[in-house]
Amino acid sequence: MPSRSKVSLSRFLIEQQREHGHINADLRLLIEVVARACKRISIAVGKGALGGVLGSAGTENVQGETQKKLDVLSNEILLEANEWGGHLAALASEEMDDPHPIPNRYPKGEYLLVFDPLDGSSNIDVNISVGTIFSVLRCPEGVQDPAEAAFLQPGTQQVAAGYAVYGSSTVLVLTLGDGVHSFTLDREQGSFILTGSNLQIPADTSEFAINMSNLRHWEAPMKRYIEELLAGKTGPRGRDFNMRWVASMVADVHRILTRGGIFIYPRDLKDPSKPGKLRLMYEANPMAFIVEQAGGAATTGRERILALRPERLHQRVPVFLGSRHEVERVTAYHREADA
Repeated sequence: MPSRSKVSLSRFLIEQQREHGHINADLRLLIEVVARACKRISIAVGKGALGGVLGSAGTENVQGETQKKLDVLSNEILLEANEWGGHLAALASEEMDDPHPIPNRYPKGEYLLVFDPLDGSSNIDVNISVGTIFSVLRCPEGVQDPAEAAFLQPGTQQVAAGYAVYGSSTVLVLTLGDGVHSFTLDREQGSFILTGSNLQIPADTSEFAINMSNLRHWEAPMKRYIEELLAGKTGPRGRDFNMRWVASMVADVHRILTRGGIFIYPRDLKDPSKPGKLRLMYEANPMAFIVEQAGGAATTGRERILALRPERLHQRVPVFLGSRHEVERVTAYHREADA
């Protein structure tokens, strides 16, 4: 690609602000700051053992999960990068119990940032792709010191969402509510360059992503759907399906965004107190926003994810997202079973 045809993330955002009016200066700054933080995380991930960042940090997060050293480092990078710019009213991280206020010495803005600093961290030590997920909301009017309640907005209220996947290349995927675009990190220039515009997920697919080891704990409609896929050409679907599972939501969703597929982390009966594994605010909502903007669908197996009114900052939900026809089919099975 000739250098003059390259569009950087900064240029893309300025054009969105100037020519299309999709964003304002504060939102542009916010996304650029998050992107810079993702570049720092990418460098740390890329160093691996050489950077001394592999292994456990010896602590647990609010979810009761053992934190990796890179979990803690990535969280600190995002906090430090976003505290001082004046574009945020508060932040919330999957790794922290409560929202993180903007220190009083800095000005406050009109946005709230929600993020999973390092998704798929169980894969860090074995050199499999991990990523960062983020979501941007507006701070409710009149709220000066946002607490948890300020963040509990349905996914339809998101003004932007995205993720970075740290793989063989570092890719930033972004939606501002008007399509989905991807940017690849040019390591020599240190810039994210536009490499995909108005990405679309095929409505039909023959690939599914799921952790099959939990099959014995699934509900009946979920078992029915997977059994049909596994039956292949001789079954009711009349064709073969392939299974792909990375155990890193960012990597699995990025594959689906690139070539289609359905990603499923269903409700199971292993722990009745947890209706799902994935977090609504940090994972399900931003990914659902991206998937819907790319022509796909995202449900809990029963209802649209983006329509849910969050009850807690760390609420968990089942997730079915990707190619529209497959998501609609498995959602219909759950609704039929309920009826």
